[in-house]
Amino acid sequence: MVSPNVCLNSSMLVTPSPLFLTPLFHTLTVLPNTIKPPTPKLSSSSFHSLSVSAVPTKVDTTVRIAEIEDLPNFDFKVYMLHKAHTVNKALDAAIALRDPEKIHKAMRYSLLAGGKRVRPILCIAACELVGGDEATAIPAACAVEMIHTMSLIHDDLPCMDNDDLRRGKPTNHKVFGEDVAVLAGDALLAFAFEHVAMATEGVSPTRVVRAIGELAKSIGGEGLVAGQVVDLDSEGASNVGLERLEFIHVHKTAVLLEAAVVLGAIMGGGSDEEVEKLRKFARCIGLLFQVVDDILDVTKTSEELGKTAGKDLVADKVTYPKLLGIHESKEFAEKLLQEAKEQLFGFDPRKAAPLFALTNYIAYRQS
Repeated sequence: MVSPNVCLNSSMLVTPSPLFLTPLFHTLTVLPNTIKPPTPKLSSSSFHSLSVSAVPTKVDTTVRIAEIEDLPNFDFKVYMLHKAHTVNKALDAAIALRDPEKIHKAMRYSLLAGGKRVRPILCIAACELVGGDEATAIPAACAVEMIHTMSLIHDDLPCMDNDDLRRGKPTNHKVFGEDVAVLAGDALLAFAFEHVAMATEGVSPTRVVRAIGELAKSIGGEGLVAGQVVDLDSEGASNVGLERLEFIHVHKTAVLLEAAVVLGAIMGGGSDEEVEKLRKFARCIGLLFQVVDDILDVTKTSEELGKTAGKDLVADKVTYPKLLGIHESKEFAEKLLQEAKEQLFGFDPRKAAPLFALTNYIAYRQS
């Protein structure tokens, strides 16, 4: 049985503080001028092989993280609003309303329905962290959001999670019918790859092909689809433990967040070492995202979430609160939060500020 400490050595971390006691936006995040980090060498892409062997003492870890979050010059709320606006404009331009109008309306309905845009912003932030710029990352960032939207459209279908509400609006199949909803998701999936291939500028063909391969792997039979299948098979099952739950969440949720970060690093010209370090960071925040999602599902209302609350309980799905309880789930989330931040040491601290703040946002979000 895999324990909920697969991403880190919990003995090296301080006692976690309760989640959800901090405001949603940590608007003032400051980085020191210099950071002397551990630089763990990563040699495998397996999630289970990712353990921290070069983390210093728990006191040093706590001090360095506190130093990074102490500082004046980064307004996260402004950053998020600016980047989300840029992404929304790019998505709107990428999928214009054209013939056949019905399918493009359905695609745009879900793609432009709002949302936090965490994945595309992670892609942009990772690109900028390794020396790239926003324009270079935008096609890949949009592609990740198109695929994420596809997954939501399909996930909401009656044959899957059977949900009527998404981002505070009726789900796609409730508006356009199941047949068009399926096709809208298929069209978004196909166009995502076309968009990366055709719209990316200033990046070598080798890197573009590498990025497309990463994206494809993240959603296929070894990625998002694998997680969805195991999730469906696990509904109502009495023998689902932490190992299977972790598999579901790593594949169904974390893998696309990982793809967003890795694509940004590749497009930005990151070295292999930088890409792999950011991959580990992304896997931690990806699992963190889902643990928090599980907690919110049983602690918030549908109105607060913008989607149906308590649906996992109704569907008899296994979740972290169901297996661990709310308190231990929050402790696990806090450990993942600490571990994710550790992976950002060694990068330019000011360029890393958005990813530090995004990590806090994922941990402390309320919807």
